[in-house]
Amino acid sequence: MKCYMCFNKGVDRDAIAICIVCGMGVCNEHLVREEQPIKDVIDWGLGEEIHNYPRTLPRILCVDCYGALVVQRKPH
Repeated sequence: MKCYMCFNKGVDRDAIAICIVCGMGVCNEHLVREEQPIKDVIDWGLGEEIHNYPRTLPRILCVDCYGALVVQRKPH
C-alpha cells in the first residue's frame, strides 16, 4: 500500500499505517501518533468514581484528521 498523500504529490512512498478515522494509508511523514489515556467512570448514584489506568492506548491519525480533531478540542 502507498501513502495516499504522497501519491497525490507524485511521490512513491510506502504507507506504514492506516488512519483510524478516514482509513487512508499514510507514511511516517503524514501520520500523528497519540497516546490516549484509558479511564472508567463509575456512577454510584451519589457521585462518580473515576479510575485512570496506568497504560495508554495508541491512536494513529493522518495529519488532516488530526488537524480536524485538534480544532474541535480547542475551547471557543
